[in-house]
Amino acid sequence: MGGIRVTGLLMGSTSLDIKAGSVTKTIPVTVKSRNLLSYGPASGNGLTVTVNSDGSLHVTGTATGQWKGVSWTFPCTVQGNVILSRPTSIDGLTVSVKCLDADGGQLGAQVIVGNATAIPAGTVSLRFEILSSEATPTAKDGDLRVQLESGDTAHEWMRPDNTSLRGGV
Repeated sequence: MGGIRVTGLLMGSTSLDIKAGSVTKTIPVTVKSRNLLSYGPASGNGLTVTVNSDGSLHVTGTATGQWKGVSWTFPCTVQGNVILSRPTSIDGLTVSVKCLDADGGQLGAQVIVGNATAIPAGTVSLRFEILSSEATPTAKDGDLRVQLESGDTAHEWMRPDNTSLRGGV
């Protein structure tokens, strides 16, 4: 039996009209973001993150140390390969995603920018992190666009579906 695949170009709600003979059926459709990250306002370890109106992140402050920053943990909804991209960056900050088991332990290597990585079996949640990579952190004030998506090819950045998840340390 065949199927119909509909790919939306923009996020949001719309409808699909299907006609067979004299019968027409309207089906509601919700187009979700290809960006699998979930994030929102966060503060900790000297950094403060807010969400801009376009869904990108604004980061200010000075991290309290190297490899210190903020993070968000959310359910893993994907299997197979994922790729992390960062079309905009802030010098001295690094972004990554860690795969976590049911006890919060890390599974496999972290997902870093530009490397397609397989989600390990047993992954229950993901932790998105923004950390200082500087031995002596300096003040930050800038915007980040980060995207985690299925597959091994990065596409144009889209805001995630969830930009209201509270983050922390």
